[in-house]
Amino acid sequence: MTLSLKNGAFLASVLAGTLLISCYPVQAASITEKPFGAMPDGKKVSIFTLRNDHNVSVKIITYGGTIQSIETPDREGHVKDIVLGFGDLKHYLTDVVDGNLYFGALIGRYANRIANGRFSLNGHEYVVPQNMPPHALHGGVKGFDKKLWTVEGHHAEAGQVSLKLGLDSPDGDQGFPGNLHASVEYILDNNNNLTLHFGAKTDAETVVSLTSHSFWNLDGEGAGSIENQIIEVNADRYTPTDKTGIPTGELASVVNTPYDLRQPTRIGAHLRENYPQMNMDRGYDKNFVIKGTPYQQPRLAARVFSPQSGRQMEVITTQPGLQFYTSNGLDGTYHGISGHAYRQTDAIALETEAFPDTPNHPQFPTAVLGPGKDYNAVTIFHFSTQK
Repeated sequence: MTLSLKNGAFLASVLAGTLLISCYPVQAASITEKPFGAMPDGKKVSIFTLRNDHNVSVKIITYGGTIQSIETPDREGHVKDIVLGFGDLKHYLTDVVDGNLYFGALIGRYANRIANGRFSLNGHEYVVPQNMPPHALHGGVKGFDKKLWTVEGHHAEAGQVSLKLGLDSPDGDQGFPGNLHASVEYILDNNNNLTLHFGAKTDAETVVSLTSHSFWNLDGEGAGSIENQIIEVNADRYTPTDKTGIPTGELASVVNTPYDLRQPTRIGAHLRENYPQMNMDRGYDKNFVIKGTPYQQPRLAARVFSPQSGRQMEVITTQPGLQFYTSNGLDGTYHGISGHAYRQTDAIALETEAFPDTPNHPQFPTAVLGPGKDYNAVTIFHFSTQK
């Protein structure tokens, strides 16, 4: 079955929970909790496993709200983990911090870059640590990915299972103003949707952009290059950057560029083209302007398909932007849960979020959150198989 980016009936059916992809032996959806080590201060870390009736499971660590693994069947029914991750807490506390890798973690307060670690609100300048000099990246030195989240609730019922995590970020945390409470609810249902509901409230005006930073390989974690997998991105425009990754402010057309991914395109097709923006990034690492407004309505952002395994994933979101990244910084230093070394193009990241450096670009869709307002964002990962 081939589905167009314009197939609104498909999108509606996914969101309404009416599309069943495969038939597997029925079993009860479940959620389980196990210990996953302890923080340096002794606080316990847990790992939760969410499982639906169709052999799809998701493991989430309370440290960083991290998705450690997502197991899905291929076209033959064989189950594999399709995200990069580590088998123990030590690697998340050391390797991920040292390498700024963010494998599967929740990102905040502000996903992506803030130029020179500075932005202004109401005439006051705020400074965020420049953890990717000279810029701030993904919330600073100790963003939400490096904090222990609190379990706010979980449940299993007919057709779905969920876990909700919360985090209190005090005024001045990494330089951001306002006492902020953030929450993320993960919902796995029997239509093979993994839905992430992001929420936040603040007592003072601040900037917020939350995302989940999984690295995906639809052939399996540790399976090697994703260059032969196929991607579509629902975007006519993207945000070009300077050589340090900060947007120029332009919303450029994708036409006649390697960023024209509106039709199914092999991920490796343009990776080695002599194109200035690609040369700077050593591959794909750009924000795409997802088509469709208002942003409160979920719409299709991207689709990825593996001809080898038959796995397919749709990314559906309310967010205005999608950062597509071909893991250009992986160099074999880190070894994942299966023992394989992670190298460039071994996975892709698809980060649904506000545009990078939005606080310094008033023409971009706003990322400001004020008192009495709710931050609400939804991202859905829909898993299926194709022949």
